[in-house]
Order: sequence, then structure tokens, then C-alpha cells
Amino acid sequence: MERVRDVSLLPKAHLHLHFTGSMRPTTLLELADKYGVHLPEALTTGQPPKLRATDERGWFRFQRLYDIARSCLREPEDIQRLVREAAQEDLADGSGWLEIQVDPTSYAPRLGGLIPALEIILDAVDRAARETGLGMRVLVAANRMKHPLDARTLARLAVRYADRGIVGFGLSNDERRGMARDFDRAFAIARDGGLLAAPHGGELTGPASVRDCLDDLHAARIGHGVRAAEDPRLLKRLADRGVTCEVCPASNVALGVYEKPEDVPLRTLYDAGVPMALGADDPLLFGSRLAAQYEIAREHHGFDDSQLAELARQSVRGSAAPAEVREKLLAGIDDWLG
Repeated sequence: MERVRDVSLLPKAHLHLHFTGSMRPTTLLELADKYGVHLPEALTTGQPPKLRATDERGWFRFQRLYDIARSCLREPEDIQRLVREAAQEDLADGSGWLEIQVDPTSYAPRLGGLIPALEIILDAVDRAARETGLGMRVLVAANRMKHPLDARTLARLAVRYADRGIVGFGLSNDERRGMARDFDRAFAIARDGGLLAAPHGGELTGPASVRDCLDDLHAARIGHGVRAAEDPRLLKRLADRGVTCEVCPASNVALGVYEKPEDVPLRTLYDAGVPMALGADDPLLFGSRLAAQYEIAREHHGFDDSQLAELARQSVRGSAAPAEVREKLLAGIDDWLG
């Protein structure tokens, strides 16, 4: 009988983690108390709220909870705490590289403006990386609910700060709103500036959303991308191009994209040769972090340890980590198996 190894000791890269969503529930409670913010019961029980975002009302509720949590981040020390704790949680789950995703415009009103907010975030990431030893970078994400001109502004800013730790440019929020092609210029600016293109797609809508990310935004990675499993030709295209899908199994179930963990098409993507990077998305709202996603692959999809190791390798290869970091992580994966 094969020995079952501890997935929290498996070296891996974490490529899909949202900024406020990375917060510890206990930290949210403390910050809410500090600033006198009344939290709805869904954020105070210590259990993930029951969410179903496959309809507009459900998505609105999800976004409202996220916005309330974000309102508790008001000072630079709050940002530093969140990033430090996110790094600590990732290290405990075996992560050796984290690309944390943030839309700085959402934090700008309380942190002195857009540029000060981004600099505070980048300083916090740099500090947390030095203090914890975790490789950390930032992916700046535009909001598809806002005007495409806002996305262009963010793309230019992201390129300007690429030497401060920004490695990619994304597009998040409800993919049922705002066509991917409306943001093509912003992504062109980001790509021309050397940033990796990683928009969300194929989560709340079907395969067409993934194709739009490929055709209109020239995505190198897709945030989620699971609905590509519904189109064999699209799967082949992703596999042939080596486009990594940032798959978040617990999130998919929590938001009602799939009913049960075993319904998430991990095996379909894997068997088609589509590279994957398992991610936690928003642990604050979904209740599980990085290692738990690998446990889902093991328990609900029958991935053995060699296949889990291959998933970890795919996360490393899909990352923007420097060559020396990749080599160290890949060697660590081999050691985990050995």
C-alpha cells in the first residue's frame, strides 16, 4: 500500500489568492472591533458563510461581504498584518511562492490615494517576504465592473511598478458583466510592459468566457477556467498552448459553480493535459486554504501522490517565480516524493 504523504509538506506555488480574501477570520474580528465596524453574522461565526453566486443576488451578497471585510483595512499596519499573516498561512501549507492579487483602487480611499495605496501594499509584500522567507509578488487586477479606462490606468501603474514586485495583470469580479474585449487595450499595455496576463474566466459563465480571455486578452494564465471542461476543443487549445488554469475547488463549490467537490472537473482538465495551479481564492469566505485544495484532489478525485506532485510542479511552472526559485521548489517536490 502506497504511503500517503502530508500535502502541507509538498512544495508548491500559490497563484490565485485575493488580498482581502486572504485574511484570517480572527484578524477580521479584531480589526472590526478596532474600527467599530458592525459585521454581519455571516462573518462572525468562524464558519464560512453560505454563498451561491450563480445568480445576481448571490453574487451581490458575496461582494457585499467582501466589501465589508475590506472596509476593516484602514491603516498601513493593517495591510502589513494581512500580508504577513497570509505569508505565514501559505508557508504552513507548503507554499514556496505566492502571487497575491489586488485591485489597489479599492483601498485607495482609506490609504491616501491610488499610488500611496499601491506603495503601501508593495512595501508590505516586500517586508513580509524578507521576514518570512516566502517568495512573494503582486498581481494587479482590474475590476470588470468598472470602466475600461480605469483598467488602462491600472495597467500603466502596474507596469511602472514592475521593478517593485508586480509580475502580472488580471481582471476580476463578475464575468457576466463587461466583455473581455473591452479590456484588450489595458492588457496590451500590461503585456508590452512585461507583465503576465491572467484574467478571470470560465467560472460563472461557460467556455466562451475562456476563449474570450485567450482571443481578446492573450492570457498566459486563466483565473479559474474550469468551465473549459465543457469544450474538448478548448481543452486541447489550452493544453497545446500551455495556458495554466488557476483552479480553486473549494471556491467553486462554495459559490455554487459545482454542487459537490467531486463535480469540479479536476480530472478532466488533468487528463486533457491542461496545466493547473490549485488556489484558495478567498479563504476568509470559503473556509479553506492552499493545502486543502490538494486534499480535495486526493480525496474526491483519486489523485495519488505522484499526481499531486505533478499538480505542484504545474503550479511552479505556471508562476512568475525566478529560475532559482523554480529549481528549488521543483527539487523539493522530487524530495517529497522520494
